[in-house]
Amino acid sequence: MKSNNIEGKNAVLEALRADVPLEKLYVLPAGEDSSLGQIVKAARKKDIFIKEISRERLDQMSFTHAHQGVIAVAAAADYTDVSQILQAAREKGEAPFLILLDEIEDPHNLGAVIRTANLAGAHGVIIPKNRSAGLTATVAKTSAGAVFHTPVARVTNMAKTIEELKKEGIWFVCADMGGTLVYDLDLTGPIGLVIGNEGKGVSRLVREKCDYTAALPMKGDIDSLNASVAAGVMAYEIVRQRLLKA
Repeated sequence: MKSNNIEGKNAVLEALRADVPLEKLYVLPAGEDSSLGQIVKAARKKDIFIKEISRERLDQMSFTHAHQGVIAVAAAADYTDVSQILQAAREKGEAPFLILLDEIEDPHNLGAVIRTANLAGAHGVIIPKNRSAGLTATVAKTSAGAVFHTPVARVTNMAKTIEELKKEGIWFVCADMGGTLVYDLDLTGPIGLVIGNEGKGVSRLVREKCDYTAALPMKGDIDSLNASVAAGVMAYEIVRQRLLKA
């Protein structure tokens, strides 16, 4: 943890009251300090990830050495709404190009995908609120600053979000080893590219909402690519097809 920590009871509580975007809340177990209950309750209302850890671990994480039993981690950049991502595409006169990450947990992968999204001209990235890396300092660094230029939205339910975006005319393709070769798919229209978790891939519920499943050719001795690499290869296939159609 570095200087994006917010430490101490009053500081964290005021950050919650001011709607500062927080990634996580680290707090002493409930039985050790009852005065932290108000903070935990407020964080739960905002659907912030809460983890109980020991005082020793908090001491190790602390930047100020005065954490008072609670450390919040602030987002390195602001989040946006899905509607604002779509509006940005409309203002550019372009068919929406979205990248959706289904429970990507490694902040380095998230940062790398955001960097790719920016360079490939994607209009935004969508991640779930739970079981996902967020816009931490590590993500900002790995993205080479792209988090400050590429809109990122957080949603409660990825499958439901896909359903809603389909009403906007967007088609969805997810990366899956059992899918059609990505080069054989028409990806030139309004498109949402879905990349799954590093270990489990795209969840069943999300995969069932997608219109296509796309696979990359595998010629080596292992059976999968790193999530951010797969996202990059597929994103640039979308770019290639759009350039040819233009």
